Amino acid sequence: MVNIAPISTRFAPSPTGCLHLGHAFAAWTAHDRARAAGGRFLLRMEDIDQTRCRPAFEAGIIEDLTWLGITWDGPVRRQSEHFADYRSALDRLTELGVIYPCFCTRAEIAAEVAASPGAPQGPAGPLYPGTCRGLDAGQRAFRLAEGRDHALRLDIGKALALVGRPLSWHDEKAGEQPARPEILGDVVLARKETPTSYHLAVTVDDALQGITLVTRAIDLFPATHVHRLLQALLGLPVPAYAHHGLVIGEDGIRLAKRDKALTLAAMRATGQTPLELRRRLGLPAC
Repeated sequence: MVNIAPISTRFAPSPTGCLHLGHAFAAWTAHDRARAAGGRFLLRMEDIDQTRCRPAFEAGIIEDLTWLGITWDGPVRRQSEHFADYRSALDRLTELGVIYPCFCTRAEIAAEVAASPGAPQGPAGPLYPGTCRGLDAGQRAFRLAEGRDHALRLDIGKALALVGRPLSWHDEKAGEQPARPEILGDVVLARKETPTSYHLAVTVDDALQGITLVTRAIDLFPATHVHRLLQALLGLPVPAYAHHGLVIGEDGIRLAKRDKALTLAAMRATGQTPLELRRRLGLPAC
């Protein structure tokens, strides 16, 4: 008889604002899947952006999740407390020769893209044109010695050549997906002010925390292509994925913190209940 390990899921908000109804849907989705299977549900704070993350927002997230009836297993993992894990991954990628320093400012990149009408396009717009990819070792060393600000980018071409085989990942709705990280170009893995990126941190965290099922919104579907490549480069396990739909507001636009979407705290203050919110989202009663 084969023993099948229970699933492990996670909810990983960024404490840069208050949670809204879309967050509630994402949290309940991951939580319900784990609890129904007798598995683990973990809570992670993706607080690598130290300029926007606030302790008050994290406290608000904890309060909102508690009100929703969501419980998690073990302590909360805060990315800001684990920069050494991401540094270790960057060091490994450096040893493999698949990352390079990029000295371009955002303004310089925008100007170069604007001057190239045929610039390659990705899911979110123009891709990085690869300006610093072609710098030789001497040029890179000189600029680094000058103390020039820089980001570290993943050389997608070199990385794919190093892996040397087709990669894929499984999505519950879309099925088996061939990994095509080139659609996002040479993504940033770290910056001077932020020693890791979403792509690197989430890939490392999911592996270290033993996540077996990643549930997240469909807008992050393209990112999975890069995460699958990083898993292959770093020798990390590959979880299953379940990308769900976005919660749309009355204006037909997805809810977002920057749009000051109606918060869970505001809904709670007006007397709405978690059961009412679950019904509104089409989720079964607990």
